[in-house]
Amino acid sequence: MDTGEFTGFEVTLREPGIAWFRFNTPERLNGMTTGIKRDLVEAVTQAQMDNGVRVLVFTGSGRAFSAGDDLKAYRDAEFGGRALVPEIAPGHDSGIGTYNGLRTISQRLNTAIRSLDKLTVAAINGIAIQTGFSLALACDFRIAASGARMGSATLRFGLLPDEGGQYLLLQQLGLPRTLDFLMRKRIVSAEEALELGLVNRVVPLEELDRATLELARELADGPQVSMRLLKRSIYNAAELGFEQALDEIAAKTAVSDHHPDAREGVAAFREKRAPKFNQWLE
Repeated sequence: MDTGEFTGFEVTLREPGIAWFRFNTPERLNGMTTGIKRDLVEAVTQAQMDNGVRVLVFTGSGRAFSAGDDLKAYRDAEFGGRALVPEIAPGHDSGIGTYNGLRTISQRLNTAIRSLDKLTVAAINGIAIQTGFSLALACDFRIAASGARMGSATLRFGLLPDEGGQYLLLQQLGLPRTLDFLMRKRIVSAEEALELGLVNRVVPLEELDRATLELARELADGPQVSMRLLKRSIYNAAELGFEQALDEIAAKTAVSDHHPDAREGVAAFREKRAPKFNQWLE
């Protein structure tokens, strides 16, 4: 995949196969625009198709992860960096324009992240609101810095969590707590988010990159084929009945049981040694 500085973010590759996305407009609290979202979708798509990438990490710079859409600069902002896709009309100039803009671009970013077979980690370094919050919720794991704050709070502007935040919160919190969270326009601390189950771990800010890299390396060293199949199966199981979930994972097991990683795992167990997975990637 392409690495370097792009519109509103930069991408580096860390061993073993960790694509590290950092939003890099701290003066704008890493606010999002149409161009940034489209470039992120392209970069995520490249990561999905690149066998050299095993895990994706998303984090911010400055005091924000991402404070949502950059409403002041949404149409004519110039962020620098290299564009991955050509410009198009931003939409949102009419009712149908808003519908198309959401379905084609804004929601597409979260579905692109959520649909990845590869595991994703959000390292929430600071403020995560609206777009930034839903992007973090679309990831598989979330580690927050102790000073981070997060929420949707769109009702403060008379707006809706239109990028899928209501669905992602419902999966995390259940119906009563999602209603409370959204209707009361809550923005919670990292510690409150941990109590609610919105993040997996809270660490001091100065330890965030280290803790995130530690988790990313643990995930990247695991048996990638089985982990990717299991990720999809878990998300599918959230939407399926028991019998359908059984059939779905049986079909995936027909792949994983015959993969070299499974043979290596069994051999390592018998030989009482640590397995060496992912040799097929080398």
